[in-house]
Formats: sequence, C-alpha cells, structure tokens
Amino acid sequence: MTAAATAPSSSPPGPGPGPQVEGDDIETCGGVKESRQAGTSAIHPSLVFIHLFSLAFLILVLTAQFFLTDIKFHYSRIFSSHPFSRTISSPPAVIVHEPVCESPQPFPTAPPVSRVHTMALAEETKRITAQFEYTDDDVNKGVQEFLRQMHEGLDKDGTSMSQIVTYVTGVPNGTEKGLYLAVDLGGTNFRVCSINLNGDSTFNLTYSKVAVPKELMVAKKAEDLFGFLARQIELFLKEHHEEHFEASIRRRQTISAEDGYEDEEIFRLGFTFSFPVMQFGINKGTLIRWTKGFDIPDAVGKDVCALLQQEIDKLRLPVKVAALVNDTVGTLMARSYTSPGKTSTLLGAIFGTGTNGAYVEKLANIHKPITGEYNQSTGEMVINTEWGSFDNQLNVLPNTKWDAELDRDSVNPGIQIFEKRVSGMFLGEIVRLALVSMLKDPKISLFRDVNSSSNDWKSTTTIAKDSGIFEQWGLDSSVMSIAAADHTPEYSILRQELENELKIYSASKEDAQAFKHVSCAVGRRAARLSAVAVGAIVLQSGKLKTDEDPIDIGVDGSLVEHYPFFRDMIYEALAVIDGIGPEGAKRIRIGIAKDGSGVGAALIALVAANMEKKDSADRLTTVKEEAVRKLSNVIPGVGEKTTLA
Repeated sequence: MTAAATAPSSSPPGPGPGPQVEGDDIETCGGVKESRQAGTSAIHPSLVFIHLFSLAFLILVLTAQFFLTDIKFHYSRIFSSHPFSRTISSPPAVIVHEPVCESPQPFPTAPPVSRVHTMALAEETKRITAQFEYTDDDVNKGVQEFLRQMHEGLDKDGTSMSQIVTYVTGVPNGTEKGLYLAVDLGGTNFRVCSINLNGDSTFNLTYSKVAVPKELMVAKKAEDLFGFLARQIELFLKEHHEEHFEASIRRRQTISAEDGYEDEEIFRLGFTFSFPVMQFGINKGTLIRWTKGFDIPDAVGKDVCALLQQEIDKLRLPVKVAALVNDTVGTLMARSYTSPGKTSTLLGAIFGTGTNGAYVEKLANIHKPITGEYNQSTGEMVINTEWGSFDNQLNVLPNTKWDAELDRDSVNPGIQIFEKRVSGMFLGEIVRLALVSMLKDPKISLFRDVNSSSNDWKSTTTIAKDSGIFEQWGLDSSVMSIAAADHTPEYSILRQELENELKIYSASKEDAQAFKHVSCAVGRRAARLSAVAVGAIVLQSGKLKTDEDPIDIGVDGSLVEHYPFFRDMIYEALAVIDGIGPEGAKRIRIGIAKDGSGVGAALIALVAANMEKKDSADRLTTVKEEAVRKLSNVIPGVGEKTTLA
C-alpha cells in the first residue's frame, strides 16, 4: 500500500505543532525509522504492515491467555485432592448485584393451616384440660375425707372403705430365712412358686405357670378345679424339689397338737386368690362370688383354703395352706422384706389395672369386732383398705361429665368411684370420651383437615370406621404413656402410635398436641388423687411426728412402672398436704415392690408358720399346766390318805 501527499505550506515560518526537522530520520515506537521532509507528511508501506501484525499478535496473546486461565482452573479442580498436587488458586468470585430469579420449590415449606380451625382446637383443648385440674386445695379436701372414711371403716362394717382385717399381724424385716411355696390363681393362669428367703433381704424364686382349662372354669364341682390346682403343685415339687419331695407326709406323735400329731418336713404355702372372699382367719376365707369368667356355684360360700387343702391331702403332698393372700398385702410384705434400711414398710399399694392399698394399723384403732384367731402380741394388724371404693358418695371426688358417662356405662355403676379416676383400666376410657366430644363438634378440627395442604404431612387425616376411638374401652392407657413420653418437636412417635393403635392416619401436629394435653391432664389428676390415699395413710400412722426414719411405701403396677413421671407427680402433691409439706414429703420413700403374689405370699406363709409355733407353744404350756393341776389333785397333802380313782 502506497500513499503520498504534497501540499504547499501556507503557514508562516516558525514552530509548528510537531517536530519540523528537515532531512532528519525520526525513530518511532519499535525502533523503526521513517524519513520525513520538511513541509511533507508520508506513511511508509512497511509501517502499515507492522501495525496490522502487532494488532493480530495482541489478539492472539489475549486469546491464548484466556484459554490457559480456563485450563488452569479446571486442572486445579481435578488435581486439588491429590496429596502431592500443587495449589492452584481459582479466579476470584464475581458478585452479581442484579436480582436473580430462582426456580420455586415444588411444594410450599409451610402449609397454609387454617388459623381459625387451629385456634378453635387449641381453645377447646384448653377448656377440656381445665376440667381435669385437681388443685392443691382439692388435694387437702380429699385427704381429710379419706381419713374420715378410713376411721368409719375401722369402726363398723358396711362402709364405703371396707377396711378389711387380714389377720396378718406383722411384717418381715429382711432377716427371715426358709423355703416356702406360693400359688396364685388370678384369672385364666395358675402359677406355682417356691421362694428361698436368704435372710439378707434377698431371695431366690422358681416358678411355673399353666393355663386353666376353660372347662374347669365352669366346672360343676369345686373339687374339679381345686384338684387340678393340687396336681400342678405336685408336678412342680417333683420337678424342682425332688430332694424335699415325699410321697406321703411323715407324722409323729406329740402333745403339742390338738389331734395328737404334728407334720414334719412340710411346705407352708401362701395362696393368692384374686376373687372376692370374706376372710375370717389368716388361712380361712369363704368365696363371695366368682369373676373373670369363672362360674362354679358349688364353691360359693365355701372356704377356698379348705377346698385346696382337701385336694392336696388326697395326693398326700407335704404341703399346708398356711395363708390366704390379697395382692396388696403381698406387695406390702414383699417390699418390707427387700426394702433397704431398718424401717419396716408402712403401705403396699397397687397402681395398675386396678388400685388398692394395705397398710399396718394399730390394733387399738380398730373398734369393730374381729372374729377368728390372730396374734395380738404385736399390737398391729395389716388392713386391706379396698380404697377403690373411696368416696362412692362423691362428697369430694371430681366428677366431670366424662367421669359420669364412664360410670353410667360400666358394669358396676355407683361403686369403685375412686378406682375409676385412678387406675389404668379406666384412664384411657376417660380420654377417649373427652376426645369423642371434641370430634362431635364441627367447629373443632380434631383429626379433620380442610384439605391435604392443611396437614404438615401433606396428607388428609382419616379415621378408620373400626377405630378404637369409637368403641367403649377402645383406647388403651398405654397410648397415654406414649403421649406423655413423646417430646419430639413434631410428636412423630405419638402420631405413629395413633395410627398403629387407633387407626387414625396422618394426624396433624395440632391433633397430636391436643391428644397429648388431654391425656396428660387425665394422668396428672390420677397421680394427685393417688397422693391423697398415700398422704392420708402416712398421716394416720403418725410416723412423721414420732421418729426421723424414712417412711417406706411399696408400690406395684403399670402406672407407677411405665407412666412417665407418675411417682414424681405423687411427690409433688404430697408436698402440698397439710401436715406433710415439702420436708415431710422428702421422708416418704416410694419404691417398687415386685412379685407380691409370689414373694409376698411366701412371707405371709412364714408369718402364719410363726403364729402356729406360738400357738403350739401356748397349747403345750396349757397342757403342762393342766397335767400339773391333775397331779396336784392326786398327790396327798400332809396327813391325807392316798386314793387313786
């Protein structure tokens, strides 16, 4: 490319805008020289080529730098994890300040729960739980009424609280030794146990259990059932105590027994018989009526201990039925034997399917007549309170509409009023009735969704037609324990339990929360009512005033074992009782007593055996005194004649 321009200079002589050196070579950028004449401007062709080449080279360098940077970034990601790789820094992040539109979530993170329905459910739940509130003032009123009815039962028969004498006049202290038998007929199963008491508050237990054949539960004759029980005792002895077993009872002559003979090598047996009996001795009691599916009219009105002893004697077994045992008395005895320390146990209580208590009372406080024989030397008697019937008159006990409905539809309306507010058999039904009343209200959203989006599990809540929520006794109290124990944020454990046990599917968080609050209100009321019974008996004993030792209470049953914080709630209520207070509550020691029907029955058999020994010693003393009297009549005095008739 060639370009030339020639123009006459029109400007005056003098300095111009650029260098005006005539005939000089000018060095440009890059060291290239060009010739310029004065007054003339010219571009050399090679200069144009150099400019174009420089521009192309610059573009090539920039492009190469771009690709090298990209390659360096990718290789740094690939080899950065290698232990020997060199660190390659990535390019700096570029912050974009313009708003970025992200893709929306496929489902909303927070469901559009109807605030109106949620608030209505919360308010109704609060209103219902308030009706189960049992205040500190209520607790104290209950204690005073319980004491009044206790005294009434000690004065006469036919009262609300029966205050039944058990003829057990002492409790063990843990030093007792010996091998004893116990049998338990509590329903459809029969259990045989042997208990070896070690004398150090420990024991060894061996047992077998067998189902009672259904045909024997409705046998025509009592001997059919009791003969079956005796044969199970025989099989147990042959299997587990062959070294002690004898086919026949060895007997020797003695003057210490009424019939002139005394049994040797004999097992004393405690008989736990969980049916209504009228007891008139430590091993004597007549059957009032059968329950639990049994129906043998031939046995009603007969001594059940004698019925069993007759069948044992037919097999000539070395066993004597020494004691008739109530389960609460067994709990008291078992706890007293195994409890730590020197303090004997005051009370044995059951808080399970049912509720009852037995405690040690002073003989001086029992004013109604006690028929039959018993040991008066201890000055004490174990009393079976039958406190399940406390306040059948509803003088002070709470009575919501759901309590009234439960009682009305029960098999025994008007009785066992206290038990129907405390025991596990009834608590679930109270909760169920309260929930059903909420379900019937269309303004309340319990177990009911407007649509699936109103449920945090994104599924509409449904209740199966055969759900236990619609059936009497359909809500087991075990679900209440699950509710009380579930502290997860979404109540996921309880919601799964509602599905498994009650066929309530996809219950919402609000549903589970309402269920938990109602359930816990009913459970807490039961615990505080339990404290009324325990506190009243502690006050009746006077032990808080007489010594500083712990007051030991033995308890058994599913509520105290499995319902969360049930014992803690009992203690909380004990602390507000007038005459006990926080300091007195600290001295009350509530401990689990296991296997009252086994260990407790054996211990009562031991007490009975000790009573027999004392009676035998007393009879021997009487016989000796009578012999001395007769001989004195025969031996002549001074100056008298000797005559023998």
